[in-house]
Amino acid sequence: MLRSNDVHCTPVILSTPEETPSHRLGTYYLETGYGIRPSEVTYDRKHSAISEYDFSHVDLDQLLDGFHWLHLSGITPALSPSCAEFTLNCIKKAKVKGLTVSFDGNFRSKLWTWEEARDFCTECLPYVDVLLGIEPYHLWKDEEDHSKGDVKDGVPFHPSYEQQDEIFQAFVERYPNIKCIARHVRYAHSGSENSLKAFMWYKGHTFESKMFTFNILDRVGGGDAFASGLIYAIMKNMKPMDMINFAVASSVIKHTIHGDGNITDNADTIFNLMNMNYDIKR
Repeated sequence: MLRSNDVHCTPVILSTPEETPSHRLGTYYLETGYGIRPSEVTYDRKHSAISEYDFSHVDLDQLLDGFHWLHLSGITPALSPSCAEFTLNCIKKAKVKGLTVSFDGNFRSKLWTWEEARDFCTECLPYVDVLLGIEPYHLWKDEEDHSKGDVKDGVPFHPSYEQQDEIFQAFVERYPNIKCIARHVRYAHSGSENSLKAFMWYKGHTFESKMFTFNILDRVGGGDAFASGLIYAIMKNMKPMDMINFAVASSVIKHTIHGDGNITDNADTIFNLMNMNYDIKR
């Protein structure tokens, strides 16, 4: 299935029953929402192969050889202490080898606590080039006195341009290694109709995308589609406003596709949506 979707599978680690006694693949189950009823995910990840595998035997130099970009998310470290350690080791090794590192916090409350997620994801920040989302991370107003709170405290779920710019500036002042930060903002009118826009800090400036309003076929994977759209846009050296609009349009397109992956392989489809061109293509 992976190879049929053009996924390079050579570096995939295949465990044996001896290495992972339960020898099972983690799964999740989605109850799709509609109208006033939201979607809900149930995870079955306990004792999955990835959570039992001993990653200390993995040669990270060899694993990352030949690649120039590493993307990781906050879901993997939430699965087990060994997964968390491996994630951090991968990020550190990638920086040593000169790879671009992107990280999406992707907090999942059914996998770990808010504080656990913030503590771990904050450890990753000194090694990240492209940051997706502004949570779950500690961004203390005073590193010596945490009682003064987090810079993000009180910022609304739907921030203004000025509020978002202030948060982005605080991130890059604390972590000058970060070259790009982006986050999308969702307006949920109902379980089946949403609007999306995004903010991005890049090369010293904050950019705000267009607002897209749409009906939802399948919302799962929309955040990953946003991340992949942004990575693609960066790799293609698009202009900043095109980068953030392409990323949002990639996410919007995913909401019209069943399954948790954006299987669109024609960038023109996303460009047409980005430019709000809805004509039939003949």
